[in-house]
Amino acid sequence: MTDRADLSALLEDLTPELGPIETTTKGDALEWSAGGVTFAELTDVGVELRLDPAIAAAASHTPDTELSTRGPEWIRFHPRTLDDHAIDRLEAWFALAVRRANQQGGRP
Repeated sequence: MTDRADLSALLEDLTPELGPIETTTKGDALEWSAGGVTFAELTDVGVELRLDPAIAAAASHTPDTELSTRGPEWIRFHPRTLDDHAIDRLEAWFALAVRRANQQGGRP
């Protein structure tokens, strides 16, 4: 499985280009929020992302991805390797999650 530090570094590299994003530590987890809405959490078992429920359902059928126990809009991504395909999916889902959080928080 991909190292948590690798996932964290990749996500932190994305945040400056996606607008105002807050990163906080919550216990052993690292959380990201935008517009006051939490949209991602990184733990030792992978990264969970809050997407549109239809996108989350489709994403759950891709490698190393499953629906989260948080609800139908959340997926858990735990790539075995951080290859180009895994990075592409994570970057796209993270950007979608930011956009959705901003919309729900009242930001454009």
